[in-house]
Amino acid sequence: MFDLPLAVIAEPRDGSPVLGLARAIQLSVAPVFLLTGISALLGVLSTRLTRVLDRARHLQSQTLPTKGDDLQVLKRRMRLLTRAIESVTVTGVLVAAVVAVTFVSAVAVVDLAAIVVPLFVLAMLSLIGALLLLLRDTQIASVLIERRF
Repeated sequence: MFDLPLAVIAEPRDGSPVLGLARAIQLSVAPVFLLTGISALLGVLSTRLTRVLDRARHLQSQTLPTKGDDLQVLKRRMRLLTRAIESVTVTGVLVAAVVAVTFVSAVAVVDLAAIVVPLFVLAMLSLIGALLLLLRDTQIASVLIERRF
């Protein structure tokens, strides 16, 4: 008798608020995954710094002839790791800003690429700096280990 469907699903039209919101969420997802990686890197750096601090405390409690040299190396590693943590934190803030600006840009239908691009480039430069500091710390740690054996 009636051939009407029970439910009709309407597709959003171009320019509809729902479509704009969906697009904003899609554009914001990739940098959010980057934030996950940044948090993992912060965990690695924090663990390395904790190990260096523990080793320095252990050395201070001992009376070894090479204690002073080892403590200087550990002090250098602490500075490197602290700077790396600061750099990764700046990266996280910049990536979060990219997510926020991208979301606002998509929802407000405003081209904010002139803001997003420099923020993202700065975030990547900050991340590169942090990774180079981590690399240098790893090299110093390797030399310290080789000296012991």
